[in-house]
Amino acid sequence: MPSRTLPNYMAKEVGSHKTAESCWVTIGSKVYDMTNFLGDHPGGGDLILKYGGKDVGAIMKDEISHNHSESAYDYLEENLIGFVATDPILKTAVESGRPQDILPLPPNESGAHELRINGAADHVPTQEVCPTTGMSSVEDMFKETDIAEDYRTHKFLNLEKPLLMQVWNGGFSKDFYLAQVHRPRVYDRNKSPPLFGNFLEPLSKTAWYVVPIVWLPCVAYGSWLAYLGIPSWVQFIAFWLTGFVLWSLVEYGMHRGLFHVDKYLPDNRVAITGHFLLHGIHHYIPMDKYRLVMPPTLFVVLATPFYKLAHTVFYWDWHVATAVYCGGIFGLPSYYQQLRSYHMEHHWKDYGNGFGVTSRFWDCIFGTELVMPIKTVKVS
Repeated sequence: MPSRTLPNYMAKEVGSHKTAESCWVTIGSKVYDMTNFLGDHPGGGDLILKYGGKDVGAIMKDEISHNHSESAYDYLEENLIGFVATDPILKTAVESGRPQDILPLPPNESGAHELRINGAADHVPTQEVCPTTGMSSVEDMFKETDIAEDYRTHKFLNLEKPLLMQVWNGGFSKDFYLAQVHRPRVYDRNKSPPLFGNFLEPLSKTAWYVVPIVWLPCVAYGSWLAYLGIPSWVQFIAFWLTGFVLWSLVEYGMHRGLFHVDKYLPDNRVAITGHFLLHGIHHYIPMDKYRLVMPPTLFVVLATPFYKLAHTVFYWDWHVATAVYCGGIFGLPSYYQQLRSYHMEHHWKDYGNGFGVTSRFWDCIFGTELVMPIKTVKVS
């Protein structure tokens, strides 16, 4: 399972982080890194530094000083980096034959077993986070990104400016680009971030309902023509379903071997920009409701070679090949709710698996199925 557990820190180590270069604070057992917030704190960075390495729970609730809003606590949670080792954890580490299994890094399975034996497991307030995405659950896909803070922290893309030219001119290495583009950001849910910033912008957006409006009549008409030349409706359905299955295999192959050719992506701006335009933006802003489905222009580009494939494989009968093609084209825009949830896990949990979109069948066959659901340990 592609996840890590936030570490436990010794109280002495937490207390040492009290400078402008590294400023941590705590509330209870939680440890927060506030270094990047020092310059933005309304009361000034010196006030945070005053409590560097200390518990700020009381001062944040002090109405005389300043009673902080819920957004302040939300910001803290975004900067959660670990937990203070409590007495039960320390006791277990001292008595353990392998204390390094427990402290200062997260306990491994052996260390966790010793914690359970000593009744200290409940004192480990862990949280599972996917290291490649920085997310711990699908709910994180709906939390709007602080655009200014995200840009200041990661130095990648400013969501308020046209994205494509930022990628082109960014000078990003392949490793840095892939690490960032697979960490989903959430823009304003009612609009899309600019991609081109010019007259091409509308071509990059497609409302979901455009797909059935444009393609279902085409599929229906093509299926009718195919049916007229096939002896029985049973044979027609069999060929039509064959097309659906064939497309699901083609789709899996393209998603895994073309869209996610990350390992073999050339390390230059032409390849990186092409990757971003083809599929990277979908991973970077996966909840963009106007870029959730394939634009009709790209749909035609992908549907045309599939037409050639169907008529090459089933060359002996035009009607059979057309039935296969229509079944596949029907599968192309299909996006059932269960599969949508599965595909969302591909985004927030592990972009290196779960390549099926209209079917998870080939993930099972080729060993790339996502493990569902991920077990999340709630922070107490």
